[in-house]
Amino acid sequence: MPALFSMFWPARRRFDDLSAQEVLSLAILAEEEDGRIYAAYAANLAKDYPASAAMFDAMAAEENEHRTSLLDLYVRRFGPTIIPIRREHVEGFYARKPLWLVKSLPLERARADAADMERQAETFYRLAAARSTDAETRKLLGDLAAAEAKHERKALSLKGELTSGDEGKAEQDQAKRQFVLTWVQPGLAGLMDGSVSTLAPIFATAFATQNPWTTFLIGLSASVGAGISMGFTEAAHDDGKLSGRGPPWKRGLASGVMTTIGGLGHALPYLIPHFWTATAIALCVVFVELWMIVWIQNRFMETPIGRAMFQIILGGLLVLATGILIGGA
Repeated sequence: MPALFSMFWPARRRFDDLSAQEVLSLAILAEEEDGRIYAAYAANLAKDYPASAAMFDAMAAEENEHRTSLLDLYVRRFGPTIIPIRREHVEGFYARKPLWLVKSLPLERARADAADMERQAETFYRLAAARSTDAETRKLLGDLAAAEAKHERKALSLKGELTSGDEGKAEQDQAKRQFVLTWVQPGLAGLMDGSVSTLAPIFATAFATQNPWTTFLIGLSASVGAGISMGFTEAAHDDGKLSGRGPPWKRGLASGVMTTIGGLGHALPYLIPHFWTATAIALCVVFVELWMIVWIQNRFMETPIGRAMFQIILGGLLVLATGILIGGA
């Protein structure tokens, strides 16, 4: 299935196809980047949250120790030349925020992002250790997985100066993050695509034909087709192993269903045989859909309400106006 969509984005290596040398190279470069990110967190928090900054400094130092251990092992096994393989070269591998962005994150976001980083790194080392046939490499990767899990607990324990380390709170935070990654993010992307992308064809058909049944059929086909496309695309481009975003079938299901719902919302009113009544109801549904997208972005993705309104409502209205103008021409 990934090959089916390879024409739409650059080909990347599968994690299972990487050699032991490539896995170690990837780990070395990943540790270097994570260490720089933690150092940036510490510098940003040093003035207002010195205890938290000290914790991030310690995590940065440990990341450097991990890098040194990996580098020593790499040189013993493969020599001094490191293969220049990076996160973006590997399918489904976890990504990191740009360094300029992480410098400005508040404490709570830094804490949550650091916990996610360590969870992803732990998953990477655990999978890498499981496939390693060299005893020394397997032991080091297993030890690093345990160390990253310890870092995650540290990140979850920061509160104000040090956030509460209550175990139940940590489990709730983890469950919330996983829910957002697996269901909310792909579902939101689907709802946005289904709600906005189908506006032009549905309303262009409505005003061109003024036939409710024809408009409904066009809306139904556009919505279902978009849902199938979005679902398969979401499921195919990331297996979720390294990114930690959850099983591809769940993300594909969330994206596909929400895309279909987003389009059907303003197509179903055209089951009403009276054109202007159906159109008035459909327009009301459009505004409800756009506001729902804004609310989800603000509630789960922490997007400022003003920016979400500007992006979604303005964009949706422009697409809507395009469909009406074309259909009425």
